[in-house]
Amino acid sequence: MSDKAPARERLLKAAAELFYREGVGATGIDAITAHAGVAKMSLYNNFSSKTDLVNAYIEARHREWQELYRERLAHAATPRDRVLAIFDSYVDHAEMAYSWGFRGCGLLNAAAELSVGDPARDIVASQKDEVETLFKQYLAEMKPDAGAAIDETAEHLSFLLEGAMSRAGLDGHDARLKTARRIAISIMDQL
Repeated sequence: MSDKAPARERLLKAAAELFYREGVGATGIDAITAHAGVAKMSLYNNFSSKTDLVNAYIEARHREWQELYRERLAHAATPRDRVLAIFDSYVDHAEMAYSWGFRGCGLLNAAAELSVGDPARDIVASQKDEVETLFKQYLAEMKPDAGAAIDETAEHLSFLLEGAMSRAGLDGHDARLKTARRIAISIMDQL
């Protein structure tokens, strides 16, 4: 990143890379400021604490996924395509992380390090709820008369996607996500 980029932007980029690659707890303020090429005071001029920086990182990761999803959604003509757009956006997100060493969902990785009740965990939970709600919406558009099967199928798709992302993170590549997409097709065919 250019030395001319604003300090806040440089700090967020450095934090994103280090939090994802090394973990939130293992990454100290000194490492972030050194990676960003800014003075420690710049961090505190832009964020009230490391917790504030972690929250900003998680919010940025959420927005990043939403943008990828919207790009995929723009090309989805049917409700079925819209379900698959969610899976594809996760593959896209995985591909973005390869330069840092793919470790799975950055949101879940960060949330796993935060204590219960931490507001940043709520952001992560809301993204996961958002995905399941989207599944419900698109499945209901596909099969308006499916009743309770919609909620159950949406939950299955959600579990499938998040489980695949976790396993893909352990594997270090997106093959499990691509397999999950194929399974999602068969689940929708059965609905």
